[in-house]
Amino acid sequence: MSLWALLSGGNSMPVRKTTGQRIALWCGYRLAVRNKNTKIHPTCAISPEARICPRDGRIEIGAGSCISLGALIQGNVRIGENSSVQAYSILVGYGGKDNPAGLIRIGNSVRIASHVMMIAANHKFEDPDRLIRTQGLHCKPITIEDDVWIGGNANIIAGVTVGKGSVIGAGSVVTKDIPPYSVAVGVPARVIRSRTPSVSLADE
Repeated sequence: MSLWALLSGGNSMPVRKTTGQRIALWCGYRLAVRNKNTKIHPTCAISPEARICPRDGRIEIGAGSCISLGALIQGNVRIGENSSVQAYSILVGYGGKDNPAGLIRIGNSVRIASHVMMIAANHKFEDPDRLIRTQGLHCKPITIEDDVWIGGNANIIAGVTVGKGSVIGAGSVVTKDIPPYSVAVGVPARVIRSRTPSVSLADE
């Protein structure tokens, strides 16, 4: 058992109920902001077992947001206020601090369940005479608008926007934009209904 597990009482969600939990969260915050290109609001709850690194980009996390143990947040990523990234989810953005080509942008009040994956780039592989690893990347942004819930093990593909108020079912693979207030499930994800009758579902 790790020191952090002892301090947190085994809670996967970073909380501040005990002295040990407060110590763990203080350490998690300090570890996360040690890079000058990381800006995290002091009210955030960051597990010391999360892995947060901006690489060549910039990471920003807004007030009241929560990053759980084992979450991997790398590269160019912006997370809004009161959002959560649960255990072992992976968010990897690309591009530089001022280059949004592979930016992952998460809105306010977004819920990202465990083991969700968002990678804002794909390998180029057009030339069969060259190693794939030498052909570079196609970087495309990923945008998750406000008040979205993404179920566990979902995969959001580079270039996708998930509209405000939407729900993505567990295990779904989202390969194209999802309209606001939609419920989408499956591989590839398909909109099965709207959460509001005023929204037209072109996919039905």
